[in-house]
Amino acid sequence: QTGIFIPYLSLYIYMMVSELYLKKENPLNNWAYAMLSQMYIALPFALLNVLAFHSDETASLSQYNAILPLSIFIFNWVNDTGAYCTGMLFGKHKLFERISPKKSWEGSIGGGIFCIIASFLLSHFFPFMSTGVWTGLALTVVVFGTWGDLTESLLKRRLGIKDSGNILPGHGGMLDRFDSAILAIPAAVVYLYVVSLF
Repeated sequence: QTGIFIPYLSLYIYMMVSELYLKKENPLNNWAYAMLSQMYIALPFALLNVLAFHSDETASLSQYNAILPLSIFIFNWVNDTGAYCTGMLFGKHKLFERISPKKSWEGSIGGGIFCIIASFLLSHFFPFMSTGVWTGLALTVVVFGTWGDLTESLLKRRLGIKDSGNILPGHGGMLDRFDSAILAIPAAVVYLYVVSLF
């Protein structure tokens, strides 16, 4: 199975060695941005494979389960929608005004409640995990999804840009559609590992 890392290792070697010949003014910045882009974007989405494929102790092959990776996005969507609606109706106390002035504690709590309800539904229709584990996964996605959103906002503020791209005008760029998942996916993998699912 180590063969799957060969293309990635080849890219890593190329990035390091190429700076010897490019003669750029600040190779350290180039290395830092290249490595950060991989850790920040590529690694979390690669971890979806860990959620989708897991080995059964009684089976020699990995089993495919599309519900776990899909559930991360479901919880993110429910959280975003619930937080927005609840925040618009009841939001008074700012969650992180320095980074995102529109987010409120009331909205975050509301999004969490909606996600807990969604976890009950997923537990009912997909009982391969207990209700408690589903609820814990939902709360993990809520907390780390919110942090993912905030860290992307911090990144844009530090770079002095309003949108992360022009593909989705008016939506903050493509990265804004997935910023919550960027931290929620690794956190979900750690959570499920801790509760000994894998």
